[in-house]
Amino acid sequence: MPSFHLPPHRIVLLLIGLVIIGLMAINMRWDWIPAYRADILAGLRLTLVLLVTTSVAGFLLAVPLGLAQAAGPRPLAWLARGYCTLIRGTPLLLQLWLLYYGLGSLFPYLPGLRDSWLWPYLSEPWLYAFLALTLSFAGYEGEIMRGAFARVPKGELEAARSLGMHPLTTLRRIWLPRAVRRVLPTLNGELIIQLKATPLVATIAAVDMYAVFGRIRQETYIVYEPLLLMALLYLVLAGLITLAFHAVESRRSH
Repeated sequence: MPSFHLPPHRIVLLLIGLVIIGLMAINMRWDWIPAYRADILAGLRLTLVLLVTTSVAGFLLAVPLGLAQAAGPRPLAWLARGYCTLIRGTPLLLQLWLLYYGLGSLFPYLPGLRDSWLWPYLSEPWLYAFLALTLSFAGYEGEIMRGAFARVPKGELEAARSLGMHPLTTLRRIWLPRAVRRVLPTLNGELIIQLKATPLVATIAAVDMYAVFGRIRQETYIVYEPLLLMALLYLVLAGLITLAFHAVESRRSH
């Protein structure tokens, strides 16, 4: 039965955090929470949906991007490498604005599009938030997958080839599983970075958790308490992600 133990320094930090939270709960103003509880939960839910969906979709795109760079034909490898370089070399906020204010502003001028079934989706900011975060995650993770594919021992692949295993079967049963195991520790940090990137969607009027707390500050004129509660929620989410990955790694080691 695998066991999970926190290092002593993290236990100390956890205790200090609990003391700070206790002092905040006693000495600061929190009477506004019941009035905005439903909005906070809705924003939290949408943040989680955005985090999970973009991370999964981005990773699914990252696999062929990494594979193309590691073993694909040279033109395909160049395209994949160029995409990853472009995504990693430009700010995510710029990518988000190019999709929403650039690409999104062209759709209303396309004949017949406003009357089609696509218009309700194309006019929603969440579509562009999903695309921007997915493409960004794929660009970063695609470079990581390239290294993971390249580090799989060639002897294992040659052994599968000598046994007459089909290339797709080799990829599915040997190459991809070994590569995913190698990137698993880095996925923890990538998911936390993705979580911290989700507040950017508030700049295109998508109402996530960050946008909800911004509205609370504007309506109540309370500055610090909403920010502190929002920071606490992000810390809790990041901590849960870390604990989940530690549990997975602990199971693997046993």
